[in-house]
Amino acid sequence: MKLLEDDSAVMSKARDLCETITEDAEYRDLLAKVETFLGDDEARNSYQAVHQQGQELNQKQQAGLQLAESEIAEFESARSRLLENPVASDFLKAQQSLETLQSSVNRLVGMTLELGRVPTAEDIAQASGGGCCGGSGGGGCGC
Repeated sequence: MKLLEDDSAVMSKARDLCETITEDAEYRDLLAKVETFLGDDEARNSYQAVHQQGQELNQKQQAGLQLAESEIAEFESARSRLLENPVASDFLKAQQSLETLQSSVNRLVGMTLELGRVPTAEDIAQASGGGCCGGSGGGGCGC
């Protein structure tokens, strides 16, 4: 498919978008927070421990087992300590912002491919749940 060839207009514009993102000051700030976190063993280990503990509790719950109050309290305490660490807290906020950016760009490109045109603000609002049928893309309002 010629659209995907390195020298196609689409791929050139995609690279331009990537360059614009990487040159953006806010993106660079987010990336710096991620890199600071990755270089901080204490914050990283604390995050990994809380993440693993959360997964274990989730698996237990998914298996239909009752969680003990002490398990929940221990998890919440560890999570609170993690969020008190400014490096970990900044990382979590940066990670969420980067995921939101990626999701927004993916949604915009996806809508363009579906609609065959650049989405309007109204199209985006409808797809975000503000329109008919909860934005499920079901067409008319006869859901």
